[in-house]
Amino acid sequence: MADKEKNDDKKPKKSTECCGYPVSIFFIVVNEFCERFSYYGMRAVLVLYFRYFLRWDDDLATSIYHAFVALCYLTPILGAIVADSWLGKFKTIVYLSIVYAIGQITMAVSAIHDITDTDRDGTPDNTAVHVALAMVGLILIALGTGGIKPCVSAFGGDQFEDHQARQRSTFFSVFYLCINAGSLLSTLITPILRGQECGIHSKQKCYPLAFGVPAALMVVSLVVFIAGSGMYVKAAPKGNIMLQVSKCIGFAIKNRYKYRSSKVPKKEHWLDWAEERYDKLLIAQIKMVLKVLCLYIPLPMFWTLFDQKGSRWTLQATTMDGTFGTLILQPDQMQTVNPILILTLVPVMDRIVYPLIKKCGLNFTPLKRMTVGMFLAAMAFVSAALVQLEIDKTLPVLPSSTQTQLKVINMGNAQLQVNFSSHTSLMLGSLQASEDYMTFDNPDIKISLNTNPVISENFTLSLGKRQTLIIPTIPDAMYLTNDLTAKPEQGNNAVRFVNGMNRALNVSDVALIEPSAISNNTLYSQGSQTFNITDGAQSCQFSTHFGFGGAYTFLIPSTMTWTENCNDSVVRVEDIQPNTVHMALQIPQYFLITAGEVVFSVTGLEFSYSQAPSNMKAVLQAGWLLTVAVGNIIVLIVAELAKIPDKWAEYVLFASLLVAVCVIFSIMAYFYTYIDPAEIEAQFKENNELEPDEKEEKEHKAIKMETHKTLQSQDEPM
Repeated sequence: MADKEKNDDKKPKKSTECCGYPVSIFFIVVNEFCERFSYYGMRAVLVLYFRYFLRWDDDLATSIYHAFVALCYLTPILGAIVADSWLGKFKTIVYLSIVYAIGQITMAVSAIHDITDTDRDGTPDNTAVHVALAMVGLILIALGTGGIKPCVSAFGGDQFEDHQARQRSTFFSVFYLCINAGSLLSTLITPILRGQECGIHSKQKCYPLAFGVPAALMVVSLVVFIAGSGMYVKAAPKGNIMLQVSKCIGFAIKNRYKYRSSKVPKKEHWLDWAEERYDKLLIAQIKMVLKVLCLYIPLPMFWTLFDQKGSRWTLQATTMDGTFGTLILQPDQMQTVNPILILTLVPVMDRIVYPLIKKCGLNFTPLKRMTVGMFLAAMAFVSAALVQLEIDKTLPVLPSSTQTQLKVINMGNAQLQVNFSSHTSLMLGSLQASEDYMTFDNPDIKISLNTNPVISENFTLSLGKRQTLIIPTIPDAMYLTNDLTAKPEQGNNAVRFVNGMNRALNVSDVALIEPSAISNNTLYSQGSQTFNITDGAQSCQFSTHFGFGGAYTFLIPSTMTWTENCNDSVVRVEDIQPNTVHMALQIPQYFLITAGEVVFSVTGLEFSYSQAPSNMKAVLQAGWLLTVAVGNIIVLIVAELAKIPDKWAEYVLFASLLVAVCVIFSIMAYFYTYIDPAEIEAQFKENNELEPDEKEEKEHKAIKMETHKTLQSQDEPM
């Protein structure tokens, strides 16, 4: 059996056809759709998993996210070498897909918070277990998705014969469509799964389900791909061109260093030092490739900005309002704007924009398009900075480390004047709270009430904190309670209740509230909520609506009437206003970054392929993917080292860096000379196949022909 498989690898068999297409490609297309769903679905919720499950801060969550993405774009080089040199594409895809599936399953297991002890809020105590599992899972996923990346599309192309050029072209179009369809559906579905609540001992956002469905899709992808095994054309490994290129460059550098001090005649190009061992045609082809790779040097900065839509922009969306009529959009679902716009903009650019520019007589070369794409990405971050400035205006003004803030709530049935030792006073009506928090520089204050007799008490407030002073129904004493010093996470709403009655109450799933006491904060999602108040003998209900990221205190008066609906009795106090900046304001930045991607990425690949020899496409593909990896490494360096406190300033910094790089790239593009590799190769082969005498005779004929043309042109009328 092993010998038979080996023979199959050496001599590819003819694939079974259906409607002119190899049947095998249908398995490959389904495989790609499921794999892309798995990857983008997991990646869509990844930064929120870091931030809200593992409890990392924004900078660390961003850094690990981009380290993972960078690794995903470094491993394709390894996958290409393994496939072309040893295993072949089919076995490489199967083996690495198994690794991939194990990684996805490990990620799903890492998100099960009930595998360790949990705090009251469901946060795992032993986060080391979760972190270890998550890191192992991400490394396996990066090896899998990166390793199969250069193999799957090429393996699909291997299924077609020479006479099926049209079908092959259609396959690649469908293949690209599957990538975007998988990305679109997964970024819509997995955030919804994440938003569900699940758990045995404690309820929490359902990250196990959000990771579990992509894991299941990866298993399906692997099963489908293996199911088509008997129909595939499996080409044998032919040796990896990237290794040949690397060895040739290494030998040239070594040889040049070896003869650095000798009197050996200098070479025209440093790569010519490899002529002792390597073919001149290979050296000429490498020269062409290096010319393009030099243009790649500034490109990572584009990817530095582009891939932040899955990290910084998603975190930005958590501080915004996602209500679109009856539809409530999750922060990580905003990423769906990108694949939707790609599917729209690619045909618009190809069929409308580029032809119009050409009709206007403008020479919109590929390098000029790429420059425009970089500029559009920079403008996207300027737009993100403007949105962040609007968000910052709605954020609560919190006390500094030398200040303290206080809110006062009057639970009594009469108006009260509250006096402070700083000679300020506050008039509060029945069941009323001070409109804003008052800021004090001195934490030691004396508070008195204009009751008869006057009640006064000294308090020491906590520096850097917010507190609320509760004046009970019978104002014989006052007490302090600590408040939130940050907006509730993930767009949730923090809710607490003050019991103004003389008996204990229970409010829905909130713990029992003792008489004249305040409950702990409980988190509720956005939308309408109905609460049931009961003292054991009587009950009533009240309803309210929450936005994104607010904090509220509900006052239950001593005079509440126990009717079916007690909306008129319960008083709502807003401690932190909800998010008021709408997620729709992110659409311009998504539009600009996607337009930049279409103009930059699609054009960049087209330009690279047109400027490289036919046998060096893989080298350029590896170089292109390497720019993506380096771009993500830049993000994690900036996130960890810069530590810029204002997010808008960080966005402006990235935009400025890309504009500077854009200028450098435009200068490099100006001096670049476009070539036709096929023509140069043909000419090179022809010159090397001729004998020296034939070369001299051909050159002589060429000179005579050029002289004849020159004389003719001089005789022509001006």
